[in-house]
Amino acid sequence: MKSKSLSKETGKSKEKTPEFTAVAPKNYVPRLKLMFQEKVLPVMMREFGYTNPMQVPRIERIVLNVGMGEAVQNVKLLESAAGELEQITGQKPVLTRAKKAIAGFKLREGIPIGVKVTLRGTRMHEFMDRLVSVALPRIRDFRGISPKAFDGRGNYTLGLKEQLTFPEIKYDDIASIHGMDITFVTTAKRNDEAKALLAHLGMPFRAS
Repeated sequence: MKSKSLSKETGKSKEKTPEFTAVAPKNYVPRLKLMFQEKVLPVMMREFGYTNPMQVPRIERIVLNVGMGEAVQNVKLLESAAGELEQITGQKPVLTRAKKAIAGFKLREGIPIGVKVTLRGTRMHEFMDRLVSVALPRIRDFRGISPKAFDGRGNYTLGLKEQLTFPEIKYDDIASIHGMDITFVTTAKRNDEAKALLAHLGMPFRAS
């Protein structure tokens, strides 16, 4: 899927978006990464009978994707969604484009229809920590996430109904309420391995 920097595509002024200025200590290790190394790794080795720590599945990246079909009629919705995604992740989003034309929806091939962010390393660990510890518990009547959204190849996709789940986003500042998909890409080969990894890292799966 082709993608470009949002600021280039929309033709907005070249003013740079304010960057995060906080600098992590030189030897800083995210809490979730430390948790994996000290607790999750030995537990997974016992649970699945791994003989080498390198066999234990890990999270490779987390992808946040916002689809905005309405942006075909109103590009400001796309700009707003991009700003919100940057607030949530601390990383500038890229555009996602339509792969094919759909006349009924006035959709042309290549037209921008969403934004996404791919997180790795420290930002990935920090985002997951905030998602599990802060964002998900804010959902009204929350009883856990579905254990059935694995793809059979070690990846899990969580669908959120609205961006207001994240405390960084204020209702008065948004252009529209929209959902997003959050995909956890792991090195696991099977669903049970991936589920165990995510559960040990704090993902609150509900009973199936």
